[in-house]
Amino acid sequence: MTTLLPFAIDFHVHSDDSYDGHEPIELILEHAADIGLDGVVITDHDEITESLRAAEIAPEYGLIGIPGVEVSTRHGHLLAIGVEERPDPGQPFMETVEAVRAAGGIAIVPHPFQRSRHGVRKRHIEDADAIETYNSMVFTGYRNRRARTFARRRGYPEIGASDAHYLPNVGKAYTEIIVASDDNSATKADIDGDALVDAILEGRTQIRGKRTPIHKSTIQYTKGAIRKSSYLVTKRTPLIPTIPSSMDRSEPRRS
Repeated sequence: MTTLLPFAIDFHVHSDDSYDGHEPIELILEHAADIGLDGVVITDHDEITESLRAAEIAPEYGLIGIPGVEVSTRHGHLLAIGVEERPDPGQPFMETVEAVRAAGGIAIVPHPFQRSRHGVRKRHIEDADAIETYNSMVFTGYRNRRARTFARRRGYPEIGASDAHYLPNVGKAYTEIIVASDDNSATKADIDGDALVDAILEGRTQIRGKRTPIHKSTIQYTKGAIRKSSYLVTKRTPLIPTIPSSMDRSEPRRS
């Protein structure tokens, strides 16, 4: 008899290792456990150090640990889930998808088609492992509906996530993944990240949660834009330290 185990995972969360993130991973993990999630994936912008550390210490919080990173490809953002090394930023989208797979991870397209958020355009998505069809940070439901229609027409598994940059937004949306085990006595503690990845690829996902309130989304977008603008100005100004300095590490390389 097969045992079905549901896992609640937020696959798209930013820590203070992102130029526009705010909280340390310890606080994020503690909060995730408090609100009943089974895990969060830290997907900082072109940075994986804190995500690897979060995956390592997640069991201390009763959570399953999965590393990841949000990669800035030449054509937009891509979530690399289950990788232990960051794919090179600035490369073509499909090359990055293949690099993620070669590293043993899965490639999930976040907030597709949203140009203001570096979403990948439809013509560049020749293939992927899943589509983020519910992102809690959108202002209206139109973008999510468009992503859902695209995923269902092409048969892609669907993912829901918060895209949280602030602690209260973690878990606003998440994915419920159903893991099947042939062991009748299996518990969630017996399941690892590989089993969750397999369940995603098989399409055993359900999206849960709701959109983040518009005023909170606005604050997040505005502060992120200010930080990026500050970086672009100070980077070009001699003798003035780059602000925020973390973006010096995450600037994609172009080829």
